[in-house]
Amino acid sequence: MTDSHIPTQATLGKFNMLTIVALLDKGAYLDGGDLGEILLPKRDLPDACKVGEQIKAFLYLDSAERLIATTTTPLAQVGEFVSLKVVQVNKIGAFLDWGLPKDLLVPFNQQHSEMEVGKYYLVRVFLDQLTNRIAASSKIDKFLDIWPAEYQQGDKVNLIIGGKTDLGFKAIVNDLHWGLLYDNEIFQHLRVGKKIPGYIKQVREDGRLDLLLTRGSKNKVNDFSEKLLAHIADRGGITPLNDKSAPELIQRTLGVSKKTFKATVGNLLKNGKIAIVKEGIKLV
Repeated sequence: MTDSHIPTQATLGKFNMLTIVALLDKGAYLDGGDLGEILLPKRDLPDACKVGEQIKAFLYLDSAERLIATTTTPLAQVGEFVSLKVVQVNKIGAFLDWGLPKDLLVPFNQQHSEMEVGKYYLVRVFLDQLTNRIAASSKIDKFLDIWPAEYQQGDKVNLIIGGKTDLGFKAIVNDLHWGLLYDNEIFQHLRVGKKIPGYIKQVREDGRLDLLLTRGSKNKVNDFSEKLLAHIADRGGITPLNDKSAPELIQRTLGVSKKTFKATVGNLLKNGKIAIVKEGIKLV
């Protein structure tokens, strides 16, 4: 917070730094610029606030369609992808729990397939320009770039896991493109909506992206080394895992293939970081 009053244009569906202009029994009024003064209810007001201070607040419409502020962090802001649970379906559409008192609407015309109560769906939160209301859509394709992706093999990217396919998992790359993770190269549990770093395996001739969760070849060894050393350290400096351990055990314990595990062990042995002992692998 700061005592200086910096005029700002508040944005619906996002966090804003807004100035307190009045304190009342029911809460504080914040300067929302062209949106006018916005109530931050007393339940959300931090202790010892003063007029003229700035506060970080999220803006949305309450159940009476009134603009209101909150310091509660929703599960997503406008412009973000997120996996949310359906808590109600009625004649208007499906309603998702996004962590605020008023649930998030997915109108029927924004549903890729008919939504069911209790199930989770990957959606994009957006601001409806016609109604000026925050809503969500499971029609993900219309929010992604239609132009071919410009990536290089090995580029590090941010992934959001999408639906399961016959080959593996679709994933949104840098909020812009679809890519594919192949089943035989996935060594950890994935769920729809999970955000995770990844790498470009290749850009195909048709512009589609193949993805990896770890770098290929030598870089894969380097990426996993720190995780293996931390795993050994967390167990008192020694792990019973070794080159005779079952691939399933290695995958379940460390989230990598046995091939990657053995390559990393060999690299760490060569660099004097670990030693092979009767009990397993020991930190040096």
